[in-house]
Amino acid sequence: MADSAATTPAPPAEQQPPAAAPAAAPAAEGAEGEGEGPSKKAQKKAEAKAKKEAEKARRAAEREAAAKAAGKTTGPTEDLAKDNYGVVKERKGQFELSADVEDVNLKNIGEEHVGKAVIVRAWVQNARIQGAKMAFVELREEGAWTIQGVLVASNEGTPVSKPMVKFAAGINPESFVVVEGTVQKPLEPVKSCKVSNYELHIRKIFVLAAAPQMLGMTLAAANRPITNFSDEEPAPEKAAEDGVDKLSIAAESSIPAATMLTHLDNIIMHKRAPVQQAIADIRMEVKDLFRSYLKSHGFKEFEPPCLIGAASEGGANVFRMPYFDKEAFLAQSPQFYKQFEIAGGRKRVFSIGPVFRAENSNTPRHMTEFTGLDLEMETKKDYREVLLMLEGVLLHIFRGIKERCAAEIELVRSVYPAEEFLLPEPGKEVRLTFAEGQKLLREEGPEEFRNVTDDEDMSTPQEKALGAIVRKKFNTDFYVLDKFPEGARPFYAKLDDANPKVTNAFDFFLRGQEILSGGQRINDPEELEARIIQKGVDPKSAGIKDYVDVFRQAGVPAHGGGGIGLDRVVAWFLNLPSVHLAAYYPRTPKRLLP
Repeated sequence: MADSAATTPAPPAEQQPPAAAPAAAPAAEGAEGEGEGPSKKAQKKAEAKAKKEAEKARRAAEREAAAKAAGKTTGPTEDLAKDNYGVVKERKGQFELSADVEDVNLKNIGEEHVGKAVIVRAWVQNARIQGAKMAFVELREEGAWTIQGVLVASNEGTPVSKPMVKFAAGINPESFVVVEGTVQKPLEPVKSCKVSNYELHIRKIFVLAAAPQMLGMTLAAANRPITNFSDEEPAPEKAAEDGVDKLSIAAESSIPAATMLTHLDNIIMHKRAPVQQAIADIRMEVKDLFRSYLKSHGFKEFEPPCLIGAASEGGANVFRMPYFDKEAFLAQSPQFYKQFEIAGGRKRVFSIGPVFRAENSNTPRHMTEFTGLDLEMETKKDYREVLLMLEGVLLHIFRGIKERCAAEIELVRSVYPAEEFLLPEPGKEVRLTFAEGQKLLREEGPEEFRNVTDDEDMSTPQEKALGAIVRKKFNTDFYVLDKFPEGARPFYAKLDDANPKVTNAFDFFLRGQEILSGGQRINDPEELEARIIQKGVDPKSAGIKDYVDVFRQAGVPAHGGGGIGLDRVVAWFLNLPSVHLAAYYPRTPKRLLP
């Protein structure tokens, strides 16, 4: 083909006869009509026309030969890469990947993959075209693992063609794709990608699930800090005019930051945000560390019910629902059932499960459903055995996530900046009595707390102020307040034998906010009944009578325990602006979706 482009080809056969035809035609006409030959002028005109047609044919043949030599044709041709790309839905599910190529996760790509073909299934984070023959596609997997993919159209049009390059560059962000390509090293690290030392030279790309052209919330917006946590839906007539208020432009960035309401309305993009995945990963580690520590200390896991026949602890903040011909309730706490396990012969038990509170509190600290990490244990000498066990498991959790989740913590802090979480040195744990905490507030706290008393419960502002004092004075963000006043604790809390005005009950605090309540329980039925009456509760009321009767069925050893709010542990450890960010699907008085 190259030789034909360099020479002058003869006109095609079908184009040769016209050169003689014009001269013959007049002769025929003259024979029939006038009997004269063509004039010289007409003959010259015919010869010039024939030469012109021959030259046009020659040039067309040259152009066609040159195009074929360059690997392309001037007319419509088949896309030789058509089987290497496309939308699977449009292909009726038909697509083919190489059978001998390994599926890999981006986080596992290493030197051993360089020069080898791999298959990756990921989301398209962004795509762009560069000229007509090159496109870049940034691919993302779970955990914000990203890699740069490159497509370059070859002169032969396979395995990558120009139409394939154009297709790849036009894939909507957040579409889910499968690609096949060769792992190579870029000329220099791709700083915008987590997998920066490698890139993927793509030879096949198929859209498995296409994203819409316009997303309700972009990934960039989803990964910005949330500052507005109102989850109240606007009135229908105001929705349009208030829609713009769901977005705010931070001074340091042109990327809009969405409200919590927008995040919850676009839950998929909310959960795809790297910061939310990092928070979720830390949450999972907290649960794992809690479970593994307790199991290593002889605790047995059990599963308390969520659906119960009477209000837990006789409280008013309980969700009621019809249950056939009766009324049922959602458990406010596994407290009674933890004690039933101890009464039933277990020495140490724990549970992880949902807790429900019908409390109409619309604050960043409250949810109507949260996850409780609970334990209960038999005591041998003193209730402080329980305090030390709970302190031990929490310190194990905090040190463990600092070690296991360093990258996730760094990612969260890049979005929600926070001071380093300070832990006490081993042997220097801070344990104050409630009275000592109030004394610190009176002496070193803000002016409004100079008159706090030892027999009143602490408010949230008091807790935060005390947390700031403890951090400054003891260099820690984690501490214990013991011996809470009798009026601030439920009926099952054991009174201090030496001072019945206080209980053998305690709270644990993180950055000045409570994450745990616990203490010794009353295990004597008569003492328990007397306390119930003292608290103004009818000991024969539904649920309460059954609870007291458990302690009459058999002798129950001295015991105690505590309940930890998982969501609060995660939120306050990371110093997030709202506990809602630590929950998978936050439930509030105004929000039941998604």
